[in-house]
Amino acid sequence: MSGQNIGDLSKEILADRYQCDRRLGKQAGRQTLLARDLKTQQQVVVKLLSFSSDFNWEDLKLFEREVETLKSLSHVAIPRYLDSFEIDTPNRKGFALVQTYIEAKSLQEYLSDGRTFSESEVKQLATALLDILAYLHQRQPPVIHRDIKPSNILLKNRSGNSVGEVYLVDFGAVQTLATQQGKTVTVVGTYGYMPPEQFGGRAVPASDLYGLGATLIALITNQHPADLPQKDLQLEFEQFTKLSPGFTNWLKWMTHPSLERRPALVQIAKEVLEKPQTINKYSLPLKQGKTVNTFSLFWNAIGRSIGTGCLAVGACAAIYSTFFFSALMTIIVQGILGIFLGLLLGLGNGIIVAIVTRLCFFPLTNPKLHRQVLNGISIVLCTLVSLDFLPKTSLPYYSSSSYYYILVLAPSLIAGLSMGESSKYFARWYQRKSGV
Repeated sequence: MSGQNIGDLSKEILADRYQCDRRLGKQAGRQTLLARDLKTQQQVVVKLLSFSSDFNWEDLKLFEREVETLKSLSHVAIPRYLDSFEIDTPNRKGFALVQTYIEAKSLQEYLSDGRTFSESEVKQLATALLDILAYLHQRQPPVIHRDIKPSNILLKNRSGNSVGEVYLVDFGAVQTLATQQGKTVTVVGTYGYMPPEQFGGRAVPASDLYGLGATLIALITNQHPADLPQKDLQLEFEQFTKLSPGFTNWLKWMTHPSLERRPALVQIAKEVLEKPQTINKYSLPLKQGKTVNTFSLFWNAIGRSIGTGCLAVGACAAIYSTFFFSALMTIIVQGILGIFLGLLLGLGNGIIVAIVTRLCFFPLTNPKLHRQVLNGISIVLCTLVSLDFLPKTSLPYYSSSSYYYILVLAPSLIAGLSMGESSKYFARWYQRKSGV
């Protein structure tokens, strides 16, 4: 962690034991210092709350709460409480909290250095932080951090495909659910990482999950959440990322502005992170509008694909047969074979696009990506199937390269492109029905 010169304070030895070295951070009335414990010769972190001109009694309440909370915590990924005392000297009056020092860089420092994070690394971070939050939220009473953000998350020993050891620090905004009962709650946190309910002084476990989701989005987009576009207070980050649909849906869910539409518990958030398809067990649709049921989704996907396939491939077979065959019966047979191929293509394509939609784009949050994926799958799949099917059923001339291009390759591409368009029409229907 970076530090700053602290002037005259570096000459002080606090409580006859802690030799101050450098400043790690500063806020109004508060400083965080790196110091050396002269008794153990270990580096420690000292947080000072000074009775200065910008002192606020609410800060004292938060400071005392942080001390009491750290005393009760014991987790390898959380700084350990070491000492606390009052400072009353001619030069300084206030309170001090001493905790273990973790020699690691914050996520904010990594971002400032231009480091990037892959989807795999971000998922590793999410899992590690969810485990820490599970420990906090399962305390009695539950402990709410209220200030999850990149500068409060440290990484140590990052290498290769491993994101490294993850730590959660700075419990200066901490709150227990017990402190909310019948009392006025201080509004604290960081703009962009705070959910709407926290602005009203309310914080619950799901509030920390919002902060975690916003932090992960900041890592992926390399943008502060407050700078991202929003729609109805929902962060719109998809255009800046290339994430899997399941992970995109999970992040949208974690950062939903409505408390009721966010995961209520860490365990639920972790289950869906590991198994994205289970999101439908816990979440309401992320967008307002009609819910598209599975039967309607499959019915429309298969119906549209079969209709397009029979029309496009059947017509194509009849037209090509007219040019190369004079016998009416042969033309009719080729047309029927084309319709049969179109029926098979349509049925297979419809089932596949419906399954992909149901597993990866339900609920729908990224219509553009949905259309692109379905279009690409349909074109490639139906073209390859046609290339394999046509030589076995069509004309004796296909062995000639020129006839092959005319009678096999061209119709196969037409079939694939037609089914791709059919899938795009289905995707637009699904978008309308989803209200996105």
